[in-house]
Amino acid sequence: MADLLIINIRGLVQVRESTPHFLSGTEMSILPVLENAFLLITGENISGFGTMNQLPVINAEQTIDAAGGYVFPCFVDSHTHLVFAASREDEFVMKIKGATYEEIASRGGGILNSAKKLQTISEDELFERSLPRAQEIISMGTGAVEIKSGYGLTVNDELKMLRVARRIGKETPLTVKTTFLGAHAVPREMKKEDYMKLVLEEMIPAVAEKKLADYIDVFCEQGFFSQEETEKIAERGKEFGMRPRIHANQLHRSGGVQAGVKTGAISVDHLENIGEEEMLLLKGTSTMPTALPGAAFFLNLPFPPARKMIDAGLPLAIASDYNPGSAPSGNMSLMISLACIKMKMTPEEAINAATINTAYALELLGTHGSISVGKIASVFITKPMPSFTFLPYSFGSQLIANVIIKGKIWK
Repeated sequence: MADLLIINIRGLVQVRESTPHFLSGTEMSILPVLENAFLLITGENISGFGTMNQLPVINAEQTIDAAGGYVFPCFVDSHTHLVFAASREDEFVMKIKGATYEEIASRGGGILNSAKKLQTISEDELFERSLPRAQEIISMGTGAVEIKSGYGLTVNDELKMLRVARRIGKETPLTVKTTFLGAHAVPREMKKEDYMKLVLEEMIPAVAEKKLADYIDVFCEQGFFSQEETEKIAERGKEFGMRPRIHANQLHRSGGVQAGVKTGAISVDHLENIGEEEMLLLKGTSTMPTALPGAAFFLNLPFPPARKMIDAGLPLAIASDYNPGSAPSGNMSLMISLACIKMKMTPEEAINAATINTAYALELLGTHGSISVGKIASVFITKPMPSFTFLPYSFGSQLIANVIIKGKIWK
C-alpha cells in the first residue's frame, strides 16, 4: 500500500531509471519528462510512477491531484552560508553607491562584519535565527542543502556554526551536508600566518574530533587565501576525512580551480573569472564546476561562461550561495532563471545543473536529484503550467503549490 499517490501530473520531470554519474556537455540538454503521469510514494521513498492510463487500483493513505501541475525532484543546493547572525543590507546600499567588495571589506564590512555579529550571540539564538531560512528554502523546493561555517573565525564559533548546521538537519526534514570554512577571512587582530596556524593545528582537528563537517572549503582569492595556502589547508582537511570544495575564481583568476583539481576537490564554486586554462584543467576530472548566479547578479560581476563550459564538454552545477553579503536568496527557481537569462543555459541544462549535478557535488546522487524508484521522495508540485520551461521563464512568480520532503507534505 502506498502512503501517498500523486495523480494527474502534467509532466513528471527528471524521470530516470538510475543516475550513475553527473551529466556533462551535450548530456546536460537531455531532460526526461513523463507526461500525464502519476507518482507513488511509500514511506520516505519513491516506489513507482507511470502514465495515468497505466495507473493500477491503489489503496493510498493520501492522494494529491496535481491538476495539471508539474512534479520535479526537489532542488539540491550544494553551496550555501545559511547559518548567519544578521543581514547586511547596509552594505547593499554601499554597493549601490559604488563601493566594491574589497572596499566594503576594508571598512570592516563583509565577512568580518558577519563574524563580529555571530560571535556575540549564543548557539540557541543562532539556531533560532537560521531556522526560518531553512524553512524558507524548503517552501521554495529545496530538499537537500550544503551549509558552511566561516562566519565564526574562532575555534569555538566555527564549531558553534557547524553544530547549528547539523541541528538544522535533525530538526527539519532537509538533508544537510556541512562544510568547515574556517579559511574564509583573516580576523583583523591576527596575522595571516598565525591564523593559518590556528586553522591547521586547532580548528581542523577540533571539527574532526566532533565529526561536525563532511567537507573543507577555502576562500581562494586575492586578499584572502592564496593557491598555495588553499592547497595546504585542503590537504590538512583531507588528513582528517574532509573532502575539499573550493571557493574559486570569484573576483580574480585566483588559482582556485588549479588548487581544487590538484587536491581532488569535489567542486570548485563561483567561476566568474574562469579562462581556457582552467576549463582544460577541469576536463576529465571528478571536480564539479559550480556556478552561483545569485552572487554574480547581486555583485554585478560577470556571469560564469556556462555556454563555453558546456560546449567544451564540461559538467556544470548551479547553487544559490545563500549568504547575507553577496547572495541573500536561497530561491533555486530564481537561480535557474538567472542561469537561463544571463548564462544562456537552456531550461533542460539549468534543471539538470540544479538537481543531478548538485546531488553529485554533495555525494547524494544515490538518493537525490531525480525521480527514480528507491530514491528519497523529496519532490515539489507546481501550480498548473503550460510546460516545464515556464518555471525559469516566469522568474518572478511563486509557482510551487506543494512540497513533499522525505515522503511527507511540508506545511
